[in-house]
Amino acid sequence: MSSTIEEDFELELRSLPGVVNVGFVHGGDGDVESVVLTIRNHDPEVVKESAIQVASLYFPDAAVILEEARPARADRGGVATAARIVLAAAEFSVDEGVSEVRLSFAGSVGVGRAGSGPLIGGAEATLDALRDLGNVIPFYLMGVTKVDTMIGCSVIVALRSLAANDDRMGIALAHDDLLAAAKATLDALNRYLSLDPERRLAAAGEIEAGSGGGGGGGGGDRERQHQVE
Repeated sequence: MSSTIEEDFELELRSLPGVVNVGFVHGGDGDVESVVLTIRNHDPEVVKESAIQVASLYFPDAAVILEEARPARADRGGVATAARIVLAAAEFSVDEGVSEVRLSFAGSVGVGRAGSGPLIGGAEATLDALRDLGNVIPFYLMGVTKVDTMIGCSVIVALRSLAANDDRMGIALAHDDLLAAAKATLDALNRYLSLDPERRLAAAGEIEAGSGGGGGGGGGDRERQHQVE
């Protein structure tokens, strides 16, 4: 079980630009011995320098290891089998008090709206847009928080799983509350959306069986593997 200091350490690392995943290797005394960061579309040296600075505040002796995120695999015809979910737009209507998030995937656009302000509404609208794209999202919003990190104010989104022991947390820099909430929500779901489609459908089936078969969204998009960009 990770300690509070380790959880804070992970949140700081996830807030670094280009970091899409964080892993720890523990020593015999339980302290973090090394950190493995998966990065995408950023200069590795810049990311590593920032990560070393963060590590020095929590586990000064920890080594920092970088891995490049794997590109989408291609089928025999050379066509990528993993399309990306892209955050196309995030807007807040002051007059209506409504947040709107638009996501695109493989030529389709999903639109989500929520009326709970830019922070909570941004996260709720993002979940709504994912479902509008045909995804089964077996999570509900547990909380949205703004916190001060080493590199600035960040937004953290916490999602509670409808299944057991699979809660998720995402983080994004808070230059704009709505945009940060949307990005943090996608960050929280990145690994879930990148799962093999059969595993995601199996998880959804377990939840539907547990709830008596209610609930929603199917569609052709569930046949393909999703990744968040």
